[in-house]
Amino acid sequence: MVDVMLEFMLGPMRNIGTFYFEHQVIFNPIIIGAALISMFFGRKKNTNQNASEEKAVS
Repeated sequence: MVDVMLEFMLGPMRNIGTFYFEHQVIFNPIIIGAALISMFFGRKKNTNQNASEEKAVS
């Protein structure tokens, strides 16, 4: 019953989900690493932007 519901809701994405679950050990560190890199560099850009704005106001 659950398989039928998943097949209906996910449709063609079901195969992608199966591939992801089989290779989860590889994909999870990649996703977490990408999130951490974006957080680190995003924070750095905001800090530099705020410093530039403060210098312009002074």
